[in-house]
Amino acid sequence: MSASSFVSTGKKIVAIGRNYSEHAKELNNAVPKEPIIFLKPTTSYLPSGGNMEIPKGVVAHYEVELGVVVAKRGRDVPENAAEDHVAGYALAVDMTARNLQEELKTKRLPWTVAKGFDTFTPIGSYIPKEQVSDPTNLGLTLKVNGAVKQDGNTKDMIFSIPRLIHHISTIMTLEEGDLILTGTPSGVGPVVPGDKVECSLNDGSGKQLATLDFNVVRREGGYHYKPE
Repeated sequence: MSASSFVSTGKKIVAIGRNYSEHAKELNNAVPKEPIIFLKPTTSYLPSGGNMEIPKGVVAHYEVELGVVVAKRGRDVPENAAEDHVAGYALAVDMTARNLQEELKTKRLPWTVAKGFDTFTPIGSYIPKEQVSDPTNLGLTLKVNGAVKQDGNTKDMIFSIPRLIHHISTIMTLEEGDLILTGTPSGVGPVVPGDKVECSLNDGSGKQLATLDFNVVRREGGYHYKPE
C-alpha cells in the first residue's frame, strides 16, 4: 500500500472542527482549547470533477480544507516527530448538512450523519510533501459559480499540523493512508443543485499546487431529512 493511493486504501478520515478562529466566530462557536475531532467515512470521498449529491431536505455547506495524508502507523506521536508521519497533502472540501448538524448539536448528539453522506468529501489529487515547501503558508480558495466565497491561509490555523498529529495519535492510532482534514477558514455557505464549485491550493509565492472542482446535484432516493 502507498500513501499516494489514500483515497482507495486509507481507513479513516479524521476531521478537525473550528481550527480557524474566524470560522468559529461566524458560526457563533467558542474558539476551542484543544482540537475538536470527528470522523468521516472514506466512502464519502468524491474525486475531482464528480457530482456532489445533496440529500432531500438538507442545506449543504462547503468547507474548503487542507488534507494531510498520513505516511505511517503512529501512536502517541511527539510533536517534534510529527513531520515523519506526513506523506503528503490533498485539497479537500468537507461538506456539511448544516441544518441537520444544528439540530444534532442542539440535542447534544454526534455529527456523523451531517458529515458522512456519500460524496460529502470532494478530494483532489495527492501532493507529495516534497512539493510543499511550507505547509504553514498555503492559500485555500473556494469559488461557487465563479464567485470567491472562501479565501484563507493555513497560517491562521489555531492548532498546527504537528499538534494535530500528536493530539489525534494520543486518542487513536494513525495509519498509512489516513487523511487529516485540518479545518476550514471563514466564508462557509450553502450550495444548491446546479452550482459549480472550484477550489485551489497555492503556496506562499502564489504557485498553484492543486485544484479541485465538482458539480452540485440533488440526490435521488436515499435519506430524507425532515426537521422536527
